[in-house]
Amino acid sequence: MLQSMCRNVFSRVSRTMSYATRTSQEEVVKPKTAIVMLNMGGPTNIDQVGDYLFRIMTDRDMIQLPVQSKLGPWIASRRTEDVQKKYMEIGGGSPILKWTNSQGSLLAEALDKLHPETAPHKHYVCFRYVPPFTNDAFTAIEKDGVERAVIFSQYPQYSCATTGSSLNAIADFYKNRSIPKNIKFSLIERWATHPLLAKVFAERIKEKLDVFDPEVRDDVVILFTAHSLPLKAVSRGDTYPHEVAATVANTMLQLNVKNPYRLVWQSKVGPLPWLQPYTDDAIKAYAKQGRKNLLLVPIAFVNEHIETLHELDIEYCHDIAKEAGITRIERAATPNAHPTFISALADIVVQHLANQEKVSKQFLTRCPHCVSERCHKSKEFFKELCAGDVAIDTNNIKSQESQLNVK
Repeated sequence: MLQSMCRNVFSRVSRTMSYATRTSQEEVVKPKTAIVMLNMGGPTNIDQVGDYLFRIMTDRDMIQLPVQSKLGPWIASRRTEDVQKKYMEIGGGSPILKWTNSQGSLLAEALDKLHPETAPHKHYVCFRYVPPFTNDAFTAIEKDGVERAVIFSQYPQYSCATTGSSLNAIADFYKNRSIPKNIKFSLIERWATHPLLAKVFAERIKEKLDVFDPEVRDDVVILFTAHSLPLKAVSRGDTYPHEVAATVANTMLQLNVKNPYRLVWQSKVGPLPWLQPYTDDAIKAYAKQGRKNLLLVPIAFVNEHIETLHELDIEYCHDIAKEAGITRIERAATPNAHPTFISALADIVVQHLANQEKVSKQFLTRCPHCVSERCHKSKEFFKELCAGDVAIDTNNIKSQESQLNVK
């Protein structure tokens, strides 16, 4: 009888635990607010490299080539083996998905505490060139039945080639689909001047300045490096260069050091003229000037990937620096999951929810020399997508300073 009673009790406990588990799972997969994190992504293994390069080289938002439908695939195929070797040198794949998921989970957790009115929150990764793609993210959002979706670019500085391309992909997804009426959409497309972004970059810089000999520390040249952009796009009016410069200026104000600094550009692709000076050329030039203590700061990247782990660390900080005779060169880490960075992301979203702006006038305004009908249609799409009214109770929003504990 005792065994029978134990079995009955165990059965009831098991059913209760099973129900609790199902309830917990349902709460996880049925959030109230989705945070859609846009980025280009990177191959998690070398088998994805070929398709990754193909998508980049055939995306006219990212790069424009003559006879792109033929030249793009040819370049992608020709570069695949070399790029695969680079990924093998940094561990066999990009960590950008790992970092984005980590950032997203911590962000959702912070938002649940800071803004319970829109909780529970759940992040959705939305990559441009590798899974999870745009259709994966938005299919999941619709399936989960969220009430609100905040489309949140993980490029702090806006460019038509990066955030613009991801937003165009969202417009393409809904081209032949009905926009879900039960979801209220809004857009955060840039945040280059947020004070906590400057703060986390300043903290990353201090970490590396401290490793230099005190006798030379104040003379270390800080090279802020960002992905370059074709001059054709700059002349069109793309806001990326001055937004990157704004982040640099804010970071130096936050850092409050005597060190000289410059903004340089990396990752040029193709024969057309791009923004200069190039990062590798700057390293060589400073070596010739006798400035042989340098610190590289990836100011436009929020997580580690091949352009930091290979291009900066291996090609520039090791190979080029050694060849140029640099005494010491360091590279500041990207924000990754730094607590200050998570606070920055959370504050950006909270303030976005508070001011009730669905889509900014800055985004809806085209570049002065824009002739892209695709761009025009995409902006009109987001104007419609984000047109719904969303009631947010701003009275319950907790103060930024007390909740984020920022001094």
